[in-house]
Amino acid sequence: MSPAMVGSGEKGESDTPGSQYQKGVKQLVDNGLHTIPKKYILPPSDRPATNSEDSNVAKQNLQLPIIDFSELLGPRRPQVLQSIANACERYGFFQLVNHGISDDVISSVRDVSCRFFDLPLEERAKHMTTDMRAPVRYGTSFSQTKDTVFCWRDFLKLLCHRLPDFLPHWPASPLDFRKVMATYSEETKYLFLMLMEAIQESLGIITEGNNQEEKTEGKDNNIMKDLEDGSQMMVVNFYPPCPEPDLTLGMPPHSDYGFLTLLLQDQVEGLQIQFQGQWFTVQPINNAFVVNVGDHLEIYSNGKYKSVLHRVIVNAEKKRTSVASLHSLPFNCTVRPSPKLIDEANPKRYADTNFDTFLAYVSTREPKRKEFLDSRKLTST
Repeated sequence: MSPAMVGSGEKGESDTPGSQYQKGVKQLVDNGLHTIPKKYILPPSDRPATNSEDSNVAKQNLQLPIIDFSELLGPRRPQVLQSIANACERYGFFQLVNHGISDDVISSVRDVSCRFFDLPLEERAKHMTTDMRAPVRYGTSFSQTKDTVFCWRDFLKLLCHRLPDFLPHWPASPLDFRKVMATYSEETKYLFLMLMEAIQESLGIITEGNNQEEKTEGKDNNIMKDLEDGSQMMVVNFYPPCPEPDLTLGMPPHSDYGFLTLLLQDQVEGLQIQFQGQWFTVQPINNAFVVNVGDHLEIYSNGKYKSVLHRVIVNAEKKRTSVASLHSLPFNCTVRPSPKLIDEANPKRYADTNFDTFLAYVSTREPKRKEFLDSRKLTST
């Protein structure tokens, strides 16, 4: 979960100064915008700078490791586990193919997401709120109540688990929205749990065929039970064409708050990750998931797997839509490094943390980069 989850809990910003920006960038574009307002222009040092000769943006796209999920179920499982470990250590990202979620389900999610953003503003605005505990939130930018410069992005956030509690609050329009997104949320939740079992095995915390962690220090540390009942949030992101894309970003550099994020992209480039000090654009693979390590998994792995800064650039010609499914522990749980990954040579590197700690930290500042995770570090390595 990114820091963008956090809001003031207040509703109805339409009467405040600058309220035209609170309505989102789609509304600005629909009204015939030809230059971007000052509210969206980043300081020169924060701009994507894709055309600069001394830019820290790589000239070529990044080919992330590709993990074939179907091979986790066969004799090549040990090799695939090693590939997952290498990807999580080196990049913090990988692309997942043959994941078992049908092309029809994926196509339906893309279609209904686009149709939601095609609704009149009055319909979308029914779900506008800055209350992070709301089951549905429609909004704009990154951290809407704190951003001094807005991002070129509108979003719809849906709390998903437990589904019967939240589904009645989801948008009723388009008419098939709830059915399509509910199916997708259930299938991505199952996929997340299967990936977490593989990640636990790749870390040496569990062994194949035994998803029970050993008791350590008198505690049963089987995190899988908590993850099965864990939090899930889906975020539908919409990035309209931007008349001056070199001056702004769709999302600023950030890491994700939870364990894993499963991102479904369309074929329009936009996602960039930081690797070896440079920004690389991730080449989309049709119907694949981009999977990334979140802050919680970095803590749980005691720093072996890294959550990595990523951002979104925009373009002048094409709209871009993505759907992120973010997964973590229940909000009332504490995440800590696995005791099985702590010894004399590898001391505990992160303080125990929970969602209240996160809220207390970000409620007083504008979320930036990996500042919250850095605040939880106990050592400099």
